[in-house]
Amino acid sequence: MKHPAIPYVAPFATFLLLLIVAPYWPWDPRWEQYFRVLVLSAVVWFFSRSVLEFRCAAPLSSIAIGVGVWLLWIAPDTLIPGFRQHWLFTNSLTGQVSSSIPAEALGSTGVLVFRSLRAAILVPIIEELFWRGWMMRWLIHPEFTKVPLGAYSLSSVLITAALFASEHGPFWEVGLLTGVIYNLWMVKTKRLGDLILAHGVTNLCLSLYTIATGRWEYWM
Repeated sequence: MKHPAIPYVAPFATFLLLLIVAPYWPWDPRWEQYFRVLVLSAVVWFFSRSVLEFRCAAPLSSIAIGVGVWLLWIAPDTLIPGFRQHWLFTNSLTGQVSSSIPAEALGSTGVLVFRSLRAAILVPIIEELFWRGWMMRWLIHPEFTKVPLGAYSLSSVLITAALFASEHGPFWEVGLLTGVIYNLWMVKTKRLGDLILAHGVTNLCLSLYTIATGRWEYWM
């Protein structure tokens, strides 16, 4: 029998694996972006479609939260030039502020489109399945399927937010605030669809901002 955590965890595990092997990609770096989208789409479809729920309890509020989190994300570096270079954010533990996409690939329209699609559609689905769909519930009880979506404890909210922050390297402080906001929105709406929508709006705004300004470091 398939373990109940697989639909929630498998896409995220694949996502991390692709990040790990990306530096060793042997072919044209443009194709690596297409490959990621193809593989992640297949994994989500094969493993997770049975647990995906896109219905929203508060779609307009979810969109507003998504835009607000995007503004939160770009505010420190916009208001304080050089902010991200402080040792609290750029160090041996959190890593360096840089783009994961090779410079020679950034001139490709296809790369920009596929990277934006991955950020705005696939990443919200993958991360919300893992963090809010599984992790928050599993921290409350290992038999997480007995825990309804949106259930919470103080530790589940804070631990999930802290781990979510660690995923974002030099942007950990806005990642932490984002994690708390998303966690509380899940508690409020109790719908994975609202979180996918909010997260998708945040990432879409950030992608468009990244392309418009050339601030490629936001595409870690």
